Amino acid sequence: MNLSAPRRTAAVAAIALAGLLAGAAAAQPTAAAPAAAQPQAAERAAAAPDIPLANVKAHLSQFGSIAAANGGNRAHGRAGYKASLDYVKAKLDAAGYTTTIQQFTSSGATGYNLIADWPGGDPNQVLMAGAHLDSVTSGAGINDNGSGSAAVLETALAVSRAQLKPTKHLRFGWWGAEELGLVGSRYYVNNLPTAERSKVSGYLNFDMIGSPNPGYFVYDDDPTIEKTFKDFYAGLGVATEIETEGDGRSDHASFKNVGIPVGGLFTGASRTKSAAQAQKWGGTAGQAFDRCYHSSCDSTSNINDTALDRNSDAVAHAVWTLGTEPTVPPGDVYENTADVSIPDNGAAVTSNVAVTGRTGNAPAALKVGVDIKHTWRGDLVVDLLAPDGTAYRLKNSSGNDSADNVIATYTVNASSEAANGDWKLRVQDVAAQDTGYIDSWKLTF
Repeated sequence: MNLSAPRRTAAVAAIALAGLLAGAAAAQPTAAAPAAAQPQAAERAAAAPDIPLANVKAHLSQFGSIAAANGGNRAHGRAGYKASLDYVKAKLDAAGYTTTIQQFTSSGATGYNLIADWPGGDPNQVLMAGAHLDSVTSGAGINDNGSGSAAVLETALAVSRAQLKPTKHLRFGWWGAEELGLVGSRYYVNNLPTAERSKVSGYLNFDMIGSPNPGYFVYDDDPTIEKTFKDFYAGLGVATEIETEGDGRSDHASFKNVGIPVGGLFTGASRTKSAAQAQKWGGTAGQAFDRCYHSSCDSTSNINDTALDRNSDAVAHAVWTLGTEPTVPPGDVYENTADVSIPDNGAAVTSNVAVTGRTGNAPAALKVGVDIKHTWRGDLVVDLLAPDGTAYRLKNSSGNDSADNVIATYTVNASSEAANGDWKLRVQDVAAQDTGYIDSWKLTF
């Protein structure tokens, strides 16, 4: 995980797309027409299998051996990274995946992403799961991020063993040069045509999921994905907390910044575990979740087996749950495409959408699609206002949210609100030195 990104994210020079997307299966069209009817409840696939901890640790052992044979690390531009990628690719090729290596350039060296597509599923709805495969130069990167890479790999292999027939198309990704500023994942997303981006129904990110003094943190980005992970842990009787330490600092940010729903898991990095957290989860209060973060001691001994086992099972649970759920057709769309300027560090502005001709209340899963062009999204507070003035917070301001623009779809439980009336998107810039405007926004009923 890269926790050192500056407030303003520098553009990265990335070149050479190696024919990745030709014929790749992808997902989810933009909602534009009313659905004729709600889908019938479909028979769900079998529950996700238990992911064998021994298999995940065997992958970690391989990553450790690769690092030891290649200067002690698996960093971007080093032989250990390419050897790690070749190891993962060989496993996936043997399991029946269609794999593609994508090349880019960063810091004067060639980098690589690995993409693996499982055959079948709706090509217009793609569920992705991924992890960064590179380490820092100072160590083997077994927790950061061999742990996430190994869990995603073993989940992909479990899909093959089960010969899963998902309703969504499943795609897995291993990203290069994350430690240099999310370079690989950003390159992948930026080179996805807009039509292909719209087909990605969700991206699940796993970065540091075996910390030796672990916490159990869940990303709070997309409500459906968040609930999927929280429900899994509730079933184990394990409490979770919202992930804040790495917010916007791992590969999910590349997807989130272009409006793709994201979620994921994290067990903590250099922050200190509190007494309350130690009482809740065990471990040692007053000590970092991972004392070997970005250090040479991030080796195969720097893993908590219980956390790695639980999180690996959670990865599979999310892939099975979200990948096999019945697909939902688009609903009625109400949209405002008029530009509204947002004053720098000024008063809130609103944009209206008039909803007419409906009966009853708004849905419990009202989709709010937002496209705000802005030079620093961390300054923005965004609310949906119901016709009676009730405010639903879509996005808070955050000093850690260093990307441009807010292009996202939020889900709001608006079932207590009358559907008809004037709905408003309210946006306020709460800090100086930024410019932007509401480009468009829409409600999908």
